[in-house]
Amino acid sequence: MPLEHIRLSRSARDQLITLKRRTGISHWNVLCRWAFCRSLAEPAPPPASRLPADSNVEMTWKVFAGTHGDELWALLRHRCHADGLPLDDDTLAAQFRLHLHRGIGYLVGDPRVTDIGGLVSLALDESSAA
Repeated sequence: MPLEHIRLSRSARDQLITLKRRTGISHWNVLCRWAFCRSLAEPAPPPASRLPADSNVEMTWKVFAGTHGDELWALLRHRCHADGLPLDDDTLAAQFRLHLHRGIGYLVGDPRVTDIGGLVSLALDESSAA
């Protein structure tokens, strides 16, 4: 696993604080997993951008992924392959950060996510559309 530490931008940290307040989910890693999966569900790849790692929010891959590390890493590799990207460590790490930050932005900007029920409704809407 090439990605050992995950550090978020200050903007992402501020958005996570908003999500924590709205949903009552107090753990960064849980919200980050939701955000990562939300971004992966989007058909378009995330736009390339330089994301500063300028916040104090940092976690290890193990903390981020919990018991789902292998599955989440496989989803990232699959997505990169589907997007026609190389599967080298640097590309995977960069795409992970892009998906994570995009997903955080999507969650905080979604008008349905006003509480934990709204967050859950996102998953239910996605599964019923498939």
